[in-house]
Amino acid sequence: MRIYGLTGKSGSGKSYQAINLCRAKGIESILDDGLFISGNSILSGISAKRQETKIKAIKTALFTDEDHKAKVMAKIEEIAPASILVIGTSEKMIERITDRLELPKPGEMIAIEDITTKDERRIASRERHERGKHVIPAPTFQLKKEFSGYFMHPLRILKDFRGAAVRGTERSVVRPSFSYLGRYSISNKAIADMALAASMNVKGIDSVLKVNVSNEEGGMRIWISVNITYGLKVFDAAMSLQKRIMGELERMTSINVKEVNVDIRGLSKVCG
Repeated sequence: MRIYGLTGKSGSGKSYQAINLCRAKGIESILDDGLFISGNSILSGISAKRQETKIKAIKTALFTDEDHKAKVMAKIEEIAPASILVIGTSEKMIERITDRLELPKPGEMIAIEDITTKDERRIASRERHERGKHVIPAPTFQLKKEFSGYFMHPLRILKDFRGAAVRGTERSVVRPSFSYLGRYSISNKAIADMALAASMNVKGIDSVLKVNVSNEEGGMRIWISVNITYGLKVFDAAMSLQKRIMGELERMTSINVKEVNVDIRGLSKVCG
């Protein structure tokens, strides 16, 4: 197994460039901020970006928790990648990670300055320090459950650090809990109001009687009671309502919606 290291100070664009670097050098897997990523999928680990404080985030990135460490080591052994890119703020940090996970010593160290311009690093720094944005080198759909309720959106890359076109590459942008911009929350009442607004103009939904929201670990469950328009197919109307609510909530909030349960209380009266 060949180990590569990518170094650079916080906010210099390491995670943003990681996939392109892997493509250029034929590296199969990535260890970044506590996650083991391979084949564009998160296979094991806990993201440091989910931690509530910067200290906890650093400990997670260094795999100091024994259970976290053991699960990642087991997955690496199972997958047995020929090469791994380890991302860290310094060569010392990368060596600490490889020691903790009992990996070979890095055979090649690459500095972020070697693969980016000064302007690119300045832009990355501004996105981190002024806007609180962090990049994770994995598709957003992979992160929906773990980062349910975080501000998150996909970031599609058209060119790599050499200027070459890139196809099928996606990263995700999140704002972690420990962002200096402060904590935030979305109330259940706000979610209920969004679900109510999303149900408007859904074909077959005559009226909404009640919306209940349960915020759970990894996502939300929603119950909505409605009256259906007389003469339309009940099942089709309920399915359309489920899809509309789930789609709108995930688009507006990045919350992972586990369930949308539709309770049909009755049919609308025939007018005239």
